[in-house]
Amino acid sequence: VVSTQSTGQIKGSPISCTIDMAVPGLVFRQLFDSGSSTYTYIIGCAATRLAAIIDPVYEKVSRDTKMISELDLQLKFAMNTHCHADHVTGTAALRSTTGCQTVISRASGAKADIFLDDNQIFKIGEIELEARSTPGHTDGCMSFILHKYGLCFTGDALMIRACGRTDFQQGSSRRLYTSVHERLFTLPEGFSVYPAHDYQGRTQTSIGEEKKYNPRLTKDIEEFTSIMDNLGLKYPAKIDVSLPWNMRCGPTEAEDAAILADIAANKPPAPL
Repeated sequence: VVSTQSTGQIKGSPISCTIDMAVPGLVFRQLFDSGSSTYTYIIGCAATRLAAIIDPVYEKVSRDTKMISELDLQLKFAMNTHCHADHVTGTAALRSTTGCQTVISRASGAKADIFLDDNQIFKIGEIELEARSTPGHTDGCMSFILHKYGLCFTGDALMIRACGRTDFQQGSSRRLYTSVHERLFTLPEGFSVYPAHDYQGRTQTSIGEEKKYNPRLTKDIEEFTSIMDNLGLKYPAKIDVSLPWNMRCGPTEAEDAAILADIAANKPPAPL
């Protein structure tokens, strides 16, 4: 569906991965945070130069604003696919820096300027994005779909040969399975999938690939539930600092030294 060219290293490297999309009308960049293995995406309308950023990381706000400026874009929206537990979001800091609005699903319960509902069409200049509810990893998970360009940003719902964990934060293995099979696997198989994370240096996949090769989601729902119930994953290292910040949209000060130190020390913010 989309021609891409990768121009960065991921595995074992702190630099960003940038993928340039050869698609008329769309400005697209994929960026990487090595600390949390998080992908951040910049989507821009070539005609209006208006842009959105998906799943920004607090420690990378300066990098992201620099990239947006260099691309001659005006940031209008800072969006999260869900309330993350593995990194502190940069949405509020980007709002302070650029004047953009923050966006998240209504079901997340987190603070933001704009709340999205299932199947809502959201416009970024001339670009139309569908916000599609895909709960299971959390109650508030959403996937963002650009039908015209054959792209979907799936957060932690559908990942590359994997999926998000379901053992905390309102997780439900059965609900995740249903979300992926009914809300994502029904998309055209050629649609490119861009997840919120990857831990093996991979940058993208497709709906067709995951329907064929995903080692969990190709199983029936009973076997999938058993797999998820027996992953034996460790308690998330950053959840105690990330969730309190992310429920309030993240820190407002861009890369403040004291806040950065607290995040590094896994120290939660003071209660509001």
